[in-house]
Amino acid sequence: MTYAYWTVLIAGLMPYVATIISKWRCSYDNAQPRVGLDQLPPMNRRANWAQLNAFEAFPLFASAIIIAHIVKVDQLMINQLAVFFIIFRALYIWAYIADWPKLRSAFWLGALICVVYIFIMIALVG
Repeated sequence: MTYAYWTVLIAGLMPYVATIISKWRCSYDNAQPRVGLDQLPPMNRRANWAQLNAFEAFPLFASAIIIAHIVKVDQLMINQLAVFFIIFRALYIWAYIADWPKLRSAFWLGALICVVYIFIMIALVG
């Protein structure tokens, strides 16, 4: 299994890290997990929003990695961009929870650029 495939697993699990943070040290009712999310403390609310965004970012990334492998894009490039995507997304979650919106947006853009670059490489090979 390639490093890039491992990053798909990591990216798929990242939302759950934010989920755990969103419910950490607050009055959270596990019997009704979606009720009251807007009433969470600010840090926990931002972690919930980061979780939602991580779920949104995952399909495009996973698709890019799978397609890149199918069309045989250079494996080293796929691996490097996949790792950079994970780094940017981890920093994105951190900046989101810390309430640093400009930095958060920069990390979001960095991750998006990684995915777009993978698709450009797919187009050049395919």
